[in-house]
Amino acid sequence: MELVVNFFYHFSVFSFSQCLENPHKPQYNGGIIVNPELNDGLKAWSTFGDAKIEHRESDGNKYVVAHTRNNPHGSMSQKLYLKKNHLYTFSAWVQVSEGNVQVRAIFKTDSGFKKAGSVFAEPKCWSMLKGGLTVDTSGHAELYFESNNTSVEIWVDSISLQPFTEKEWRSHQDQSIERTREEKVRIQAMDEQGNPLSNVTISIQQKTLRFPFGCAMNKNILSNTAYQNWFTSRFRVTTFEDEMKWYSTEATRGQVDYSVPDAMLAFAKQHNIAVRGHNVIWDDPKYQSGWVNSLSPNDFRTAVQARVGSIMTRYRGKLIAWDVVNENLHFSFVESKLGQSASSVIYNWAGKTDGFTTLFLNEYNTIEESGDGAASPAKYLHKLKEIQSFPGNENLRMGIGLESHFSTPNLPYMRASLDTLASANVPIWLTEVDVQGNPAQQAQYLEQILREAYSYPKIAGIVIWSAWSPQGCYRMCLTDNNFRNLATGDVVDKLLHEWGGSLAGVTDANGFFEASLSHGDYSVKIIRHGVADKSSSTSNLTVAPTVSGGTTFTHRVTA
Repeated sequence: MELVVNFFYHFSVFSFSQCLENPHKPQYNGGIIVNPELNDGLKAWSTFGDAKIEHRESDGNKYVVAHTRNNPHGSMSQKLYLKKNHLYTFSAWVQVSEGNVQVRAIFKTDSGFKKAGSVFAEPKCWSMLKGGLTVDTSGHAELYFESNNTSVEIWVDSISLQPFTEKEWRSHQDQSIERTREEKVRIQAMDEQGNPLSNVTISIQQKTLRFPFGCAMNKNILSNTAYQNWFTSRFRVTTFEDEMKWYSTEATRGQVDYSVPDAMLAFAKQHNIAVRGHNVIWDDPKYQSGWVNSLSPNDFRTAVQARVGSIMTRYRGKLIAWDVVNENLHFSFVESKLGQSASSVIYNWAGKTDGFTTLFLNEYNTIEESGDGAASPAKYLHKLKEIQSFPGNENLRMGIGLESHFSTPNLPYMRASLDTLASANVPIWLTEVDVQGNPAQQAQYLEQILREAYSYPKIAGIVIWSAWSPQGCYRMCLTDNNFRNLATGDVVDKLLHEWGGSLAGVTDANGFFEASLSHGDYSVKIIRHGVADKSSSTSNLTVAPTVSGGTTFTHRVTA
């Protein structure tokens, strides 16, 4: 017996990359910001740095302007009091007098400067700056704006800063998971005559979690049974740590060897584990084979084209994703050889070679660090659009890859960044999740990051970057060398249990048992007197999201 359970959740997101004629109202009515719409002149606003500020009005819209700015931080400011153990979401609408200029929101606190977010602002329209922050200690703070271009005026309106307690934030995550990742299912136990069975136990066992949640692996898994057993009992998606990279498959020019990734792919297929292709080209000059570095531009172009054709043809149709040009916001090795459109050209070649597999950008610090301007959400979207707008790339199947190498997570900034990125309307994956720090911190922060990602409706998959080796992992392991869980591994098991695992409950007088189940595949059995009813066949149940439905479905199990 099998029933597909349908789930509907409508999620829409404002396109934060749009520049609008008029700003929207401030979120949360401004939160703790005083005079957020500048309706009371410059009340609560003052000058920061070497600049002048004034109150202006245009077509009934009032705003504050910083002009005659003699240093980057010359702007308007407002003094606030921020509390430790609170999470602050921030937004503001920003315009500049000329050009396309990056404007940052900064909070000066007792323990240092906190960058809440940034946006590329334009003249004659308003752009939304969205971000967030937490603080290390409670105390006084001052919000201000900055831009390295001191010749422009900065206009600001509809400012909002909303605090949430940790309990409130977690509650929102749980509600979002319930709306977007789960469905309520009523299971009815019946005898062969169709009569309901009351007071019997329904056993529900998840066979697969539909949400792609996995971990990187490396070639050590091919020869280590303990590693294999630990890994395959948990994960259904993976990325090869190094084995598909160019320097691994063609260490010497013309001598291409795919034997290791071939074997790893065969292992993954045997265990029903989907594989992301990582990576075709790496834009970091540090990770090039010596022979690649020595090539002339013409020879380099030939070699790159051959690399794209070789690996993508070999694994075409066998992977769920390709990281095509890795880290091309922070680095520009291929651009230095082939010109500024190099990434766009390579994605064009990739699309022609394997047009049915999603082609990802893959970058770090877009959601991890608010202070890294090179890979800000705005810069990421700009690069994505640049690639998509290149002739021949209009219909590429693109995706957003966020490496997610965290130190101390800033969850409000992470969520705000995802809001911005989601406006691109392409799949978003966290591709290399790990945390730097001591084991206790790693586990605590890993759980926070994974919960935030899983609760975000537009996140389509998560891969943890903890491939095992005897010498240790890249930054974070999940087990020791005997494959006993570390605290981080316990977090993974805890969340896998929450998002699936097994469940049992007793039917009511009408034979019904109701449960919230994560999207996935389940087996259902009737248990009577502590043992499975021998007359009851195992019933298969699939809980799947769809664009229609929204009803609690009934699934019947016959004893």
